[in-house]
Amino acid sequence: MGLLEGKVALITGGARGMGAAHVRLFVEEGAQVAFGDVLDEEGKALAEETGALFVHQDVTVPGDWERAVNATVETYGKLDILVNNAGILKFRRIADMTIEEYDRILDVNLKGTWLGIKSVIEPMKAAGRGSIVNISSVEGFIGAEGMSAYAASKFGVRGVTKAAARELARFKIRVNSVHPGAIDTAMVADPEIASEVDAEAFFKSMVIKRFAKPVEVSHVVAFLASERSSYCTGSEFTVDGGMLTGAGY
Repeated sequence: MGLLEGKVALITGGARGMGAAHVRLFVEEGAQVAFGDVLDEEGKALAEETGALFVHQDVTVPGDWERAVNATVETYGKLDILVNNAGILKFRRIADMTIEEYDRILDVNLKGTWLGIKSVIEPMKAAGRGSIVNISSVEGFIGAEGMSAYAASKFGVRGVTKAAARELARFKIRVNSVHPGAIDTAMVADPEIASEVDAEAFFKSMVIKRFAKPVEVSHVVAFLASERSSYCTGSEFTVDGGMLTGAGY
């Protein structure tokens, strides 16, 4: 029997990268999965591969959240789990960043997470319990040059997670955050970021000196989505190979 047998999950940003790893693992662990993304072709391909339900979804749009949640409940009968995974990253120093770029990152990473929590409260109450897993980042603990907007959004996800955990405990809805470090995805391989980061210094800062596979994050997410984490809420789980051990946060 899988870790998530009998559970219904909605995963955002699920078409590729870490989100796609979440979708695949959740299906393997027995969950019925719906996932949203703005990447329609990649989403449809993953849906065909896994049997999960793909829904076009921009997490900054309340109507898209309503459609995604309704499609999940109509297809599978309930909603037990939300993984707020959708996120974007852009390297820009403060002096060079436009207000529009700043707003876009905050909209997707922070507002999108808040809208997700808001959108699943009623179906989770109807199900009698629920688990919300918000994907933050190690940048939610430490700031990095060129990452002011991203760090602001990920620090914000920590705060929203803790407030929501307190608000929703009365409905048996748990809310936790996961903070990945160096994960081997297309987002961190962006040439613009690679050209600005001192790779040698970065690797020296790592305790486990390699990038993680996306599924290594997914295993932590699945644990938090499952009943095995039944006494965890408002908590922060780093998946960073020890990156923060000497960061002094």
